[in-house]
Amino acid sequence: MSDSVKYLLDEQHLPRTWYNINADLPRPLDPVLHPGTQQPITPDDLAVIFPRAVIEQEMSTEREIEIPEPVREVYRQWRPSPLYRARRLEKALNTPAKIYYKYEGVSPAGSHKPNTAIPQAFYNKQEGVKRITTETGAGQWGSSLALAGSMFGLEIVVYMVKVSFNHKPYRRAFMETFGAQCIASPSETTASGRAILAEHPDSTGSLGIAISEAVELAAQRDDTKYALGSVLNHVLLHQTVIGLEAQQQLEMAGDYPDMIIGCTGGGSNFAGIAFPFLGEKLRGGRDIELIAVEPSACPTLTKGLFAYDYGDTAKLTPLVKMYTLGSSFVPPGFHAGGLRYHGMAPQISHLTKLGYITPTSYNQLDCFAAGIQFAKAEGIVPAPEANHAVKAAIVEAEKCRESGESKTILFNLCGHGNFDMQAYTDYLAGKLKDLTYAEDEVAMALSGLPSVA
Repeated sequence: MSDSVKYLLDEQHLPRTWYNINADLPRPLDPVLHPGTQQPITPDDLAVIFPRAVIEQEMSTEREIEIPEPVREVYRQWRPSPLYRARRLEKALNTPAKIYYKYEGVSPAGSHKPNTAIPQAFYNKQEGVKRITTETGAGQWGSSLALAGSMFGLEIVVYMVKVSFNHKPYRRAFMETFGAQCIASPSETTASGRAILAEHPDSTGSLGIAISEAVELAAQRDDTKYALGSVLNHVLLHQTVIGLEAQQQLEMAGDYPDMIIGCTGGGSNFAGIAFPFLGEKLRGGRDIELIAVEPSACPTLTKGLFAYDYGDTAKLTPLVKMYTLGSSFVPPGFHAGGLRYHGMAPQISHLTKLGYITPTSYNQLDCFAAGIQFAKAEGIVPAPEANHAVKAAIVEAEKCRESGESKTILFNLCGHGNFDMQAYTDYLAGKLKDLTYAEDEVAMALSGLPSVA
């Protein structure tokens, strides 16, 4: 149908493999380094906190990695997710652009995060792990791992960034409904948390601090591992199920994107929608523009340095080459909690440095305004994180209106905002402000980057 609004795949078209962009990189990633020796990390080094299957995927250069059947069985609860043509938004914008969005809010947790939570829980269960620790910002990742833990009979402990812990009580309730323990970070339960509180008693927390607490707890018991919701290669790998489905759906629509847009905090949802298409380009396929959108108050790609840094504040994690604002940087408490991370995924950082990805950033108020404009047209209230992608898509569609050019825009609507209505309430009441980071704090954090030969 030429006027179709949604493009649906049946379960038999659910991808059987994930796509690994490491196979097609024009230049390999810089190695991950041991924080003590600064030598390339080994699988044995990572085995303290990750199951073997996850470590193998982290280091793999195979183009396709099989999705285990027990994982596909769970995926089928909500996958394949729908692709929508935003016809009402196009009309409202009076643009010749064609706008498509892949909607990940149909998952039980309301975001894209279960795409990696389910396989990570499966691999841990397969290895005999009893407990998984993790961090979460806005709560989408913690919610997803709580869900996955309940499906595979695992105990889940979530350190939630304190400002989000206070902003989003329903996310906490969701995690606890599925049996997870949710702790405000920084906390008194770990040495790293106590050290932060001793120096900053009123700390609002950060993902870097929460990662430190979760890794510290995981390393204390043999039956416990750690799971990460973004940044690392295996997480981005799992998310490519999004883009692989979108390729099939755009083929149904008889279309192909000129540009792909996603919000970026650690990078998982952006990679999920973009990497399968970028892989085609790297193998000689059609050219596309990739736009990574981040908050102006935590502008990792647009203002950070491309350097080796720790993934956490307490410097417990390996050193990775990425765009970073410094591991000790604590972003201001804007509402897109899932985008408040000091670093960017090494794969996305590497591809940005090589010129394949164009980063941009927007302020909180502009993103909420775009989210409401989208909701009025399309009937879905986006999560604050997803509003950044919505804002960029609207900007690009408006450029088409001015130029008269009809581009095809694809963006990832990575989650709904049904748990974030207090943020919308505050915005509509005029209580939200455009928060800015302190440049001297970033300078101080960057001055503490590790010296790597």
